[in-house]
Amino acid sequence: MSTMQQPVAGATTPATVTEATTTQRDPRDRAGRASRPNRRTRRPVDGRKVKRSGLLTAVMVVFVVYSFAPLFYLLVNSTKTQSSLLSTFGLWFGGKFNLWQNIVDTLTYNDGIFVQWLGNTLLYVVVGAGGATLLATVAGYGMAKFQFVGRRAVFAVVLGAIAVPGTALAVPTFLLFSQFGLTNTPWAIILPSLISPFGMYLIWTYAVDAIPAELLEAARMDGAGEFRIFFTIALRLLAPGVVTVLLFAVVATWNNYFLPLIMLSDPKWYPLTVGLNQWNAQATGSGAQPIYNLVVTGSLLTIIPIVVAFLFLQRFWQSGLAAGSVKA
Repeated sequence: MSTMQQPVAGATTPATVTEATTTQRDPRDRAGRASRPNRRTRRPVDGRKVKRSGLLTAVMVVFVVYSFAPLFYLLVNSTKTQSSLLSTFGLWFGGKFNLWQNIVDTLTYNDGIFVQWLGNTLLYVVVGAGGATLLATVAGYGMAKFQFVGRRAVFAVVLGAIAVPGTALAVPTFLLFSQFGLTNTPWAIILPSLISPFGMYLIWTYAVDAIPAELLEAARMDGAGEFRIFFTIALRLLAPGVVTVLLFAVVATWNNYFLPLIMLSDPKWYPLTVGLNQWNAQATGSGAQPIYNLVVTGSLLTIIPIVVAFLFLQRFWQSGLAAGSVKA
């Protein structure tokens, strides 16, 4: 009886339907299914669930539209003639495609005065913004790494200068420069642009953590002078902060309007901002000569260099803002 209950040699016990189906599947397929998240659940990021908000998404869409609508308007209307610009819908193409002719007319109008305004703007940016960045870097590094009498007073003056808007100083600056005969000259724009309290403060706060004091002491023990330490060691470590200050200074100088407006009376020294406003003013008054198509095209050409500069420098700008925020 016990012999009949034993299974025959070589025979296998019958498997259930579930076990048979499971054994026929690839084990890697089961592992993939186990690790695959459910579509209804949100994938965690850094151990936290991703939260989605329809309200925040709508707000971001509004901000994106608000930011790109003026650029789209310039691009669309730069392709129109003077007549189609005033007779077609402003946010879409219409009439003859006249972009290339508008560019040529903008560059050659009034004996190429636009090109001269572009050269003046580049002069103010290179000398003014470049000089402001250099002075802010040197001053900020000195304030961060050297101790001297009156350091707290300088700190208070810098913070006070940041709080004062530039437009409030335009008229006093004009009166001061008129006493020295510097109005209606490039120096009336370059000299005020050399002062950047915010740039100095930014380099100051960045240099505190970016340049270790032990590194400077080691360089001094090796016999390096202060100027050599600054240009060979400190300046390289300050590169993200310097590029950040340079970007801010370039944008501020390129878009400067009020100071050149009150300082300059000769159109040959105008920057692009004041020159384009003068073209726009030709549409009013007796003997009006509206050239709106050239104003729009000139505005489009004006923003291209600053957009290109931002695209090239934004990675330094982002690293400069984040540096020093986290300590090891």
